[in-house]
Amino acid sequence: MKKSFLGLAIASAFVFASQVAQAEDMYRGAWYVVPGATYMNTDNDLEADNGRGGFLSIGKELSEHWDIQGRLGYNRADEDLGIAGASGKYKQTALGLDALYLFSRDKFRPFLLAGLGAARNNVDYSVPGLDVDGKKTSWMANVGLGAQYLFNDKFGIQADLRHQWSRARVAATNGVVSDSETDTIGNTLFNIGGIFRFGAPAPVVEEPTPEPTPAPMAAAEPAPAPAPAPAPIPAPMCKPQNETVTVSAEKLFGFDKANLREEGRKVLEETAAKIKSNPEISAVVVTGHTDRIGSDAYNQKLSERRAKQVADYLIAQGVDSNIITSEGKGKTEPVVQCDGKKVSKKLISCLQPNRRVEIRAEGTKQVGCQ
Repeated sequence: MKKSFLGLAIASAFVFASQVAQAEDMYRGAWYVVPGATYMNTDNDLEADNGRGGFLSIGKELSEHWDIQGRLGYNRADEDLGIAGASGKYKQTALGLDALYLFSRDKFRPFLLAGLGAARNNVDYSVPGLDVDGKKTSWMANVGLGAQYLFNDKFGIQADLRHQWSRARVAATNGVVSDSETDTIGNTLFNIGGIFRFGAPAPVVEEPTPEPTPAPMAAAEPAPAPAPAPAPIPAPMCKPQNETVTVSAEKLFGFDKANLREEGRKVLEETAAKIKSNPEISAVVVTGHTDRIGSDAYNQKLSERRAKQVADYLIAQGVDSNIITSEGKGKTEPVVQCDGKKVSKKLISCLQPNRRVEIRAEGTKQVGCQ
């Protein structure tokens, strides 16, 4: 029975881990709570059946890959001595701190965990003519694997399979002679619960600052007619002119996202039409920029993804793929500086100009060039 449960739990964990979700980065240093239920495969030395219980965890997102969770759990199981007339229960209360290494900050977040804490093991069995009991508070350690899945920015689920070690004491007495033994036990726990996130701002849909419609690309104009003179006026020297169109990242993607919004597609369609109508353009460089919220590596990756999304959409609209390139600058080139370190709606709003995508067209001619 215990082996079949353990196999089912492991299989369930790997089936859950095989699911793929659409990437929407939602790391912003949030706090969260995870209440849930536990199925316990008890150590054989405890002579107890498989048990059930519950837990409450309080978690904090520390970085792009690390979380910590403080956890209080309680489990109980009926005795399984196999003796007629026997009764009683094994109970365990555990308090610990777990470190989680998450492989992703997308909706689907597989992780490994390891933790330390304290456990209170209580064995209380009754056998005709014999009492079997024992209470022991000891260290506790556990390791395991699991996954989180976020349905939205506020709610998700978490499941994990962990093996937990602690110390238990068992004493047996028949009223005349007593004997006791203390040993290390290992219980296997399968936990599942709901994630309730709070303490970090929800994605902000800001009213974008009205931006002027990008000016038409400069087109070649005929040179002015020469003034009446013995010699014609030399034509002005032509130099290549670069033109940059800057678009708010919120207009294109929304806060902390890399999927194009409908409003952003319309802006890019207009830009693509102007590029295609100007044959003098020899290169188009798309550069993504982020604000300073989050790690350097996280922002670099996000800026590259945004720039590539824009470049791919321009190509889909007919811009020659041979003249277009994309790059990400992360948070290295801010246009505004804002006070404050704590992530808040005010700080996110202040940093809005830094979240942008620049489309630079190179090789156009100035007005008056032949």
